[in-house]
Amino acid sequence: MAVYGYTRVSTSRQAEEGESLEVQQRTIAGYALMLGLTVDRMYVERGVSGSVPLSERAEGTALLAILKPGDVLIAPKLDRMFRSALDALDVLAKLKARSVNLHMIDLGGDVTGNGISKLVFTILSAVAEAERDRIRERVTQVKRDQRQRNRYLGGIVPFGFRVGDDGALVPDTGEQALIAHARALRADGATLRAIRAALEARHGRKLSLDALHRVLTEQTMAQEGWGKSVSG
Repeated sequence: MAVYGYTRVSTSRQAEEGESLEVQQRTIAGYALMLGLTVDRMYVERGVSGSVPLSERAEGTALLAILKPGDVLIAPKLDRMFRSALDALDVLAKLKARSVNLHMIDLGGDVTGNGISKLVFTILSAVAEAERDRIRERVTQVKRDQRQRNRYLGGIVPFGFRVGDDGALVPDTGEQALIAHARALRADGATLRAIRAALEARHGRKLSLDALHRVLTEQTMAQEGWGKSVSG
């Protein structure tokens, strides 16, 4: 029989504050000592979101592969291992089938050994999944508000704009002039290739035909509050 611990943090900041890896490991070691056990190995997951299934995490994959009948797996909290009820119950069923004992310290101990623990595990797994959905909704609302306020949300800065000192997207004078020139040429019936050549000659900027097409067909960020980026 071997005893394993599993810890996880989503960000480097989390590793230093609150639910730090060191705190989680001490909690697991103390719990194991109370049961007369010694942890043989700690599996430490750094910078991995709880929304990623356990079997798709680097340390989670290695841990699941090494477990044998009679082994004991200890985690400090439900949300360190799972955020999805489906993932949690799937792993739980597989561990029970392999005769591996899973202990969740915040749930009071072994969640594979009796019906009451399994019931609590099932309920809290569903609660964790619901909380993740609420977080996703809040993030979506924040992003929607940011778009309406013409804020930069990360990634490639949309063509025709730059990020201002306050974090808002502001028109780039040079690129906006290029866009205006391209649209004027298109309105006069110029082909994409002819427009591209004219833009390169006047503005010194060569766009791919696909990027140029998007410049001509999409509304500007100022009109929409959001938009797709184009690359040259």
